[in-house]
Amino acid sequence: MAAQLLSSLSPARVNGRAIAMMIGAMCCFVLNDALVKYVSQSMPSAQLIFVRGLMASALVLLVARRLGALRHASAVLNPLVALRGTVDACATMMYLLSLFRLPIANATAINLAAPLFMTVFAVLFLGERAGVARWSAVVLGFVGVLCVVQPNGEGFNAWALLCLGGTLFHATRDLMTRRIDRAIPSVIITLATALAVTLLAGCLTLVSGWQSFALRDLGLLGVAAGFLASGYFLLVQCMRSGEVSLTAPFRYTAVLFAMLLGYAVWSEVPSGWAWLGIALLVGSGLYMLHSERGRIRAAALDAQPE
Repeated sequence: MAAQLLSSLSPARVNGRAIAMMIGAMCCFVLNDALVKYVSQSMPSAQLIFVRGLMASALVLLVARRLGALRHASAVLNPLVALRGTVDACATMMYLLSLFRLPIANATAINLAAPLFMTVFAVLFLGERAGVARWSAVVLGFVGVLCVVQPNGEGFNAWALLCLGGTLFHATRDLMTRRIDRAIPSVIITLATALAVTLLAGCLTLVSGWQSFALRDLGLLGVAAGFLASGYFLLVQCMRSGEVSLTAPFRYTAVLFAMLLGYAVWSEVPSGWAWLGIALLVGSGLYMLHSERGRIRAAALDAQPE
């Protein structure tokens, strides 16, 4: 049904919806991260990810049942779907392990290099044409990220290389999403991802041990699981519909959402460098949208009969 709806829309509408889904996914992930960060003060990381994963998997399973997609449940064992979930689980663990041992600014900057890799992969493996506007938006956005997080040189070490590996895995995951059979519902791909992360976290929990926790923490993780599952689904939908090189720069909106949340909850006021970064992030997105509209208008004029 979703595939039929997308096929009836113009490329401009499809890409517009994909951009909106990317922005929505980033918002969901930031809200999830904020809740997880709070709960992590009283619960071991592997256990936290495992408990959250159980609830996210259950939630996605309920949604799949409601949508009538469970008849495709066996697709979680599809080699490409299962491999994508495994790559995502490994990427998540690589990022979290490095995050615990790196300054958060450095880890954030490395993780948000993903749009650079995604654009390169889209050109090399998907045959997309990333013109000057798209490359400029990616580079300007990344410079904006560096201005906001301001990483320091002391934090770049072996753990930084692990974090970079996780970023490459995330970019690979998004590339693999485009290769999955369109007949497999996005909610089933989401379920496979949630299950893979949960299983890996469960194995790590067996090693790190179990700790009792309050019902309040369980409730917060339940909300986080809802945001996580929504982010997973929106990201899958985005990667299956829009052009990767076009939507990739809008991953940087995660920084804007994080700063807004920091100001609203923790009264964190951005510095002068951060404001410059914000301007670059917003400017790169607006430049991308303006350029895309110009490209669409030019294509429409070229298509008109003389």
